[in-house]
Amino acid sequence: MDQPNPGQSTEADDAATADRTAVDQPSSTVRRQRSGSKHTGAFGQRTGHSDLLFFEGVLPSDGSEIRSDEPIHAQTERCLDRLEERLSSVGLDLEDILRVRLTLTDLDERDVVDRVYASRFDGSYPPRTTTGVCELPGGADVQLEVVAADE
Repeated sequence: MDQPNPGQSTEADDAATADRTAVDQPSSTVRRQRSGSKHTGAFGQRTGHSDLLFFEGVLPSDGSEIRSDEPIHAQTERCLDRLEERLSSVGLDLEDILRVRLTLTDLDERDVVDRVYASRFDGSYPPRTTTGVCELPGGADVQLEVVAADE
């Protein structure tokens, strides 16, 4: 059996390098955003030709402004209303959600937010991460980031 010289690559090494190189390189597929609501910042909804949709920066907006003057339960309702509108615009609903990231400016309000959140789901909740931050855009107290599947 022939042994490769030190520093000489084998066919297996070449194949592994080719696989790794293909994975390490950024996707060459076109990024596109589906039509829908306006975003503040550089937020997109879909990447490439995936069945996954990313809803980022879902804030308690009435369509024209962020309603940071409302209590946390009302802001949470608005976020979920906006999310449902955005999901509906692409033929999806809350059952199509795969993952939620909930961001709050006051983690002591989790119980209030959880009650509103629970009222929208049928008891089968998607995985969720809740994080606390000092500030959200427009002075909002709550923001959602969601991954949904268009299957």
